[in-house]
Amino acid sequence: MRGTRWWWRLAALAGAVLLMGGCTGTSPDPDPATPTAGPTTAQPPAPSSTPEPWPDRPVVELRFEVADDLASVAGWERITFTPDLPTCQVVLRAWPNKPITARAGNSLVVSEVRVDGRPADPVDIAAGAPEAAEAGTLLEVPLENCAAAGDEITVEVEFDVELGEDTNERMGTSADAEVAWFATAFPLLAWERGRGWERGPAVPVSGEMAVSEDFRLDSLEVVAPSEYEVLGTGRAVGTEDGPDGTTVHRYAAPAVRDVAVSVGDLDVVEEEIDGVRVHLGLDQEVDQADAADWLDQIAESKRALVDLLGPFPYDDLWVTVLSSQTSGIEFPGAAQFGDVDPDARRGLVTHELAHMWFYGLVGNDQGDDPWLDESFATFAQMVADDDEPVYAHVSEDVRPPVGGSMTSWTEFRRPSSTYYDTVYTLGGTALVKARNEAGHEAFDAALAQYLQENAYTVATPDDVREAFAELPEVLAVLRDVGALS
Repeated sequence: MRGTRWWWRLAALAGAVLLMGGCTGTSPDPDPATPTAGPTTAQPPAPSSTPEPWPDRPVVELRFEVADDLASVAGWERITFTPDLPTCQVVLRAWPNKPITARAGNSLVVSEVRVDGRPADPVDIAAGAPEAAEAGTLLEVPLENCAAAGDEITVEVEFDVELGEDTNERMGTSADAEVAWFATAFPLLAWERGRGWERGPAVPVSGEMAVSEDFRLDSLEVVAPSEYEVLGTGRAVGTEDGPDGTTVHRYAAPAVRDVAVSVGDLDVVEEEIDGVRVHLGLDQEVDQADAADWLDQIAESKRALVDLLGPFPYDDLWVTVLSSQTSGIEFPGAAQFGDVDPDARRGLVTHELAHMWFYGLVGNDQGDDPWLDESFATFAQMVADDDEPVYAHVSEDVRPPVGGSMTSWTEFRRPSSTYYDTVYTLGGTALVKARNEAGHEAFDAALAQYLQENAYTVATPDDVREAFAELPEVLAVLRDVGALS
């Protein structure tokens, strides 16, 4: 073991302990805490612009038709994709079938696939889905003829989504609140530029496992009963009356990695905050805070993060507050929160908004390198909120590897709690420690470089190592906690 044993007692802010379960669904019980000193927040001005998205990014069209009872969704998708490496198949991921989401009653089942207009015969692979799941998390679609790099491929998919009742997850439905919410609820293209297809298994840990390049969302259509409000992803393009008492809601976005939708009896308000259109919807059972409280905290958290990280990456931010949830889950340009007091849970709000930069703007393979978004989002939360850290205790039997993949946490007795304690708490605290040792100005400049150079990509630990190469203190701290080798 190198260095001190500081990392055995994981320092984190009080807000981080409160947000245990943030970015997922079910919340593990946090360990007892004892206060200590917190970080300071002075930093130089952040960059004023971000680079343009990858010009050859995939193009996605999506259509969701929501059932009258809000318990299911019929979906259609078209992906136009130009691989930068040769391939003989297309790989799609069905993340609603991962263990924790599927066991809560959610599912995604593909009924038909066409490639370049011709029927295809996909292979459904469990890839970690529980035995009782209706389908696997991985769909491999063989190509009739192998594609060379630069060949355009068009894939059309028809699928059906079932939503679990009152699930504390990224998708579900509530009969009492008359609301449905579903995100990552479509077959997600699993290509990584320069690397090829991602096939990592889903695991029974509360955390994200997806990876996706940014795609251009050419069209998102949500067909829903006309009496309900709809919150989408990207820019609201307009609405149109549909058949049988439905309304078609349309959205588009230049570059996103995922899509989130909420439909139901929602109280919706919209407010422009420093040039960003914030769309906020609260379901009818929410009672911990009103829309004004939520908008105030969103504005405060967003401004602090912009001071640290640079311009907010999206023109629109869609936020849904759900009585069936207890924590928070992030998506590019969108977030879902539980029925909490946003002032008391300020750290939760700031953490989820920090993900607009870490995983939204700079992507990562959340299955292989979850620390690249969760540790950095926790770090940004700690610095932006200037909260005092607390200690959370873990066993000293084994050194927790901050840089471990999602599969590594299944070896622990309490996999989800150990994952949070390590990747969120230890990883975030390590970055704060590294910033203090390297100096805030130097660290923040290197972080700005990392965000600029890796915007609209799927970053890796090597990119972190390169960005902080001139700051050996930072690399030493990250090696000490097992984030970097």
